[in-house]
Amino acid sequence: MEYEQILAQNTSHAVMSQRNHEMDQLDNFPTPPWATRAFVEGAIANPKRLKMQSCLEPACGQGYMSEALKEYFMTVTSFDIMDYGYAEMIKKDFLKSSLPENSYDWVITNPPFKTAESFIIESLRIARVGVAMLVRTVFLESVGRYEKLFSKNPPTYFAQYVERVAMVKGRLDKKASTATGYGWVVWDKEFRNNDGTRLIWVPPSRKKFERDSDYGSVLQGDLFNE
Repeated sequence: MEYEQILAQNTSHAVMSQRNHEMDQLDNFPTPPWATRAFVEGAIANPKRLKMQSCLEPACGQGYMSEALKEYFMTVTSFDIMDYGYAEMIKKDFLKSSLPENSYDWVITNPPFKTAESFIIESLRIARVGVAMLVRTVFLESVGRYEKLFSKNPPTYFAQYVERVAMVKGRLDKKASTATGYGWVVWDKEFRNNDGTRLIWVPPSRKKFERDSDYGSVLQGDLFNE
């Protein structure tokens, strides 16, 4: 093998190794599409209105949540700081994007845990109608988070899953299990009430909303490049 070929091969391996290391460092836990559908249909008030609205998914990863959101919204724009192979994604650091105020109707995502508060604050500025963030249930507990976020801008409601939503780093796994509870913290500017933040439940609905095709990269091998 000639020197130029060896150099090119080594360079290619180094680039891929660096990219895989960067991906491993990111908080990429794909959301099962059934969980997104269950939230929209079981917790968002009047979901039919979404057909005339736009949505931004700013931490889209492989695009599993974006694809589910496309079933409900007129348009879905997908951002991520890393290219995970999702064709519809725009590579962009959401927290540095400086998007105009009210540039999307909704911002909906499963944010990186360490920057979830910053994602919420930026989303509230950008969203005209609503913000929905999928978080661990314990996200509600922090004193600092209460003082910085919840006391100043209380959410409209928190939608707790009654079923466990299992998320695995970097991929979907239909057979995965978890001891972690998840729910959606939601600011819906069209349905804000004066009685404080409400607690609601996302009813049991995995059997209703889960499809084998959701796991295409696992079952078919060609839906998304992971």
